[in-house]
Amino acid sequence: MNTSYFRGAHQRTALVVALSACLLSVAAQAQDAPPDAAKSQNLETVMVTGSRIRSVDVETSQPIYTMDQKAIQATGLTNVNDVLARLPSTGTPDISNQNPLANGDGVGGSYVNIRNLGSKRTLVLVNGRRWSTNLSGLTDISTIPVSIIERIDVLKDGASSIYGSDAIGGVVNIVTKQKFDGAEANVYYGTNGAHDGDQKNYEFTWGHSTRNNSIILAATQQETDPIMSNTRSLTRYPQGPRHPNDRLGLTNEGNIFAPDGTSYVLRPGGNAANLADYDQRDANGYNTQADSTFRAGTKLRNLFLTDRYSLTDNITLHGTASYSVRDSSTVVAGYPFSTSSTGLQLSGENAYNPFPGQDVDFARRITEEPRNSFNKDRMAHIDVGAEGYFTFINHDWNWDATYTYSQSKVKQVYNGNVFLPNAQKALGPTALVDGQVVCANAADRAAGCLPWNIAGGPAAMSPALWQYLGYLATDRATQKTNDFSANVGGGLFDLPGGTVSIAGGVEHRKEEGSFTPDAADVLGLTTNPASQPTNGSYIVNEAYLELDVPLLRDLPGAKELGLNAASRYSHYSNFGSTTNNKYSFRYRPIDDLLIRGTYAQGFRAPSIQDLFQGTAQTFDNYLDPCDAVYGSAEAKSTCAALGVPANFRQVNQNGQPITSANGDSGQVPFLQGGSTQVKPEKSITRTAGLVYSPHYVQGLDFTLDYYKVQVTNAITNLTANGVLNFCYIQNISSFCNNVTRDATGTITSLLETPANVGTIQTQGYDFGVHYRLPETPIGTFSVASDSTYLKQYDETAGPGAAVRHLVGYQVNQAVATNASAGEFRVRSNLALNWEYKSFGASWTMRYFSGLKDICVDSFECSNPNEINNDTGTLGVARKGSVTFNDAQFRYSAPWKGTFTVGINNVFKRKGPLYYDSATAGVPPYNSAFDVDRFFYVSYDQKF
Repeated sequence: MNTSYFRGAHQRTALVVALSACLLSVAAQAQDAPPDAAKSQNLETVMVTGSRIRSVDVETSQPIYTMDQKAIQATGLTNVNDVLARLPSTGTPDISNQNPLANGDGVGGSYVNIRNLGSKRTLVLVNGRRWSTNLSGLTDISTIPVSIIERIDVLKDGASSIYGSDAIGGVVNIVTKQKFDGAEANVYYGTNGAHDGDQKNYEFTWGHSTRNNSIILAATQQETDPIMSNTRSLTRYPQGPRHPNDRLGLTNEGNIFAPDGTSYVLRPGGNAANLADYDQRDANGYNTQADSTFRAGTKLRNLFLTDRYSLTDNITLHGTASYSVRDSSTVVAGYPFSTSSTGLQLSGENAYNPFPGQDVDFARRITEEPRNSFNKDRMAHIDVGAEGYFTFINHDWNWDATYTYSQSKVKQVYNGNVFLPNAQKALGPTALVDGQVVCANAADRAAGCLPWNIAGGPAAMSPALWQYLGYLATDRATQKTNDFSANVGGGLFDLPGGTVSIAGGVEHRKEEGSFTPDAADVLGLTTNPASQPTNGSYIVNEAYLELDVPLLRDLPGAKELGLNAASRYSHYSNFGSTTNNKYSFRYRPIDDLLIRGTYAQGFRAPSIQDLFQGTAQTFDNYLDPCDAVYGSAEAKSTCAALGVPANFRQVNQNGQPITSANGDSGQVPFLQGGSTQVKPEKSITRTAGLVYSPHYVQGLDFTLDYYKVQVTNAITNLTANGVLNFCYIQNISSFCNNVTRDATGTITSLLETPANVGTIQTQGYDFGVHYRLPETPIGTFSVASDSTYLKQYDETAGPGAAVRHLVGYQVNQAVATNASAGEFRVRSNLALNWEYKSFGASWTMRYFSGLKDICVDSFECSNPNEINNDTGTLGVARKGSVTFNDAQFRYSAPWKGTFTVGINNVFKRKGPLYYDSATAGVPPYNSAFDVDRFFYVSYDQKF
């Protein structure tokens, strides 16, 4: 036994307890502090996102973008995620409502993705405290009602030294209202030009403040209707309207395959037992978009309560409680039921078999029963704590201690799947009883068995037969967080530039989660992918220190010069310790100009799913590097050493040797699961920027920030090709343990697990111009422009893999390990606002630069000889930029009511179609784009 580990863990726990005791003793001194000094400090200083040190300066060394409630309302959006998705520095979320085939406990939620680094690398806080996450490490921000928000801070910088894990891409801090008197009700309705995707929002907020207490209660209900793919030419086909016959799925006609592999299709009205009634051909493809959801519908109900009570002049108790219920649903085309996907065959003793006495293969999509998934997510969050002020060594200090508990429970129900034991019986031997074809086994008939004419198409599927075949599966997932944190900070001593300040704190957090799949799915008895339960937990103890040193102030050439340093030590029960530091500076040579910069180390701990996910079935297309014709020359020695025959040929689903280097294996069932060997991701973030506010033009300011982020040990969910590459080409033996072959060399099983093999490097510039013009006789005008220029986004899948330079590319998410769907080189927002007495209006332009896409034909291939950086193949199609225009008009009535009407995407612009991103069930349209003109009205009444 390694006793040193346990001694170290005991010592670290003792350190946390000791620090906590110090904080509590300091809090006790607060009651002796002069009340006037404490009140003054409370009024004059603020806590800025990215720092624990309170300061009177809101401009810091870190790039922070802030949206207040007025700016949020000007967007005409009712969801926090939609608001944040409009920011140029945010990318397309990892999971959107535009992927009906997505699964897991994150489906239906809303997520934010800063710097295109992935939603898991963006930390979400509410009032400076962590919000609930799911098993995947994602934070659903739709659970926070807009009506309760005071402002949203977006820190576009690494902040692991202050907040710990996940703050690699940046931090979103949602600050809620602290005081509210009276009541406010809001009603909102919006609809697309095609009269679908309707949004309805109802909000009610009530608050009451006294000298010692402030309580706020908010209730919200949001409903978004689904948009079906078949309602628009833009989304009606898997590969867009120009290619209606591309990427069609398995048909619903019904294929019967002769023992020699020949395909037959039954003529309408034909006798399934008579081969003469069949045509010798492949079945026609089926347009899966005809039955699928384009953008999913959701319904969210939320209750949010916050209370602050002044126990003394300088001690305040606070608490927050939130409970939300989110329902979402998606529809995809019926299951592609075939021998290759199920292992079943049509019995030679079945009356509907045209090859009597011979078991044969079949294939048919069950279009009469589309697959529906229903998700219900219940999220509860409670935090309670205290904060206060006191005087120590002749300086003002503040402290706080908070306990947080959050829990997410997800229930997922799937229908449209087939119960395989019953399907096997329905396709099995038949008999004639009273002139009727029935299942041969009497016990099966008594249990409801009916023969299945698999070649007869939808007409052969009776309600009674589907009642026997169909299966309703239920999965459940739970995530819990228990978190205790305590912080203290204040001034140490004075320098010519100001007071040297320090902040420190401790945090103890336990994360635990579980996933319980349907019992029949666990046993592989249904067409839903088989999966095993997930269950695991870990504990983290952390302590941090932050020091702010104002060196100079009000000197010639140095109106301000200050340094800030922070360090956080984290010990995780599952992988050990990590320490992350951050250094930053701020320099103001003249009053009008602030120059700033940071260097920050960051990390992201693996999620419960990364670590403990039970094995689940997944389907993958792959190329075996040991194939004698299309395999890799570099793999020959390893293949031979592991016993693969030199003349080995990989075969496809029909048992024939593959015919291309792209691998035409078809969708092969493998396994996917977590790995306790996964370690944290590491990052280095560098920023440098300036803020220029010329005194001679009041209301004008410019911001320019450069950023560079490098992520190493990126947790990558390996595909089958990735596992095979690391084993046979890179010769990393640990990955070879995930592959099993039979005596012929054919792969019989393969386990895909996450691994710390990826790297990401991105850099670019943020530029902002904001100008509030002087008041005029016709009102006050303001203009705001915020843009992001992406200079570099490089991704490497692992050792030996080629670097993929993805700036300006539409990225195939099935191939990319981390990148967003669209790596736009330029994203820019320009907003013009007008206010006059009780009236207001705004016009906003949202610009997306063009992207490069794959070529699917000659007339859409602008550069046929250019290498595509995403796919590595020849051919690039340049797609143009697109700009969406939004308009809004507001009127504030004398009775404290506000009317708002608006149109988003005024000119009904459509973005380009990107074929690289098209997959089964997902049309080739970037989810960041508007799909239609959107009209909305709202009424807000204060009481």
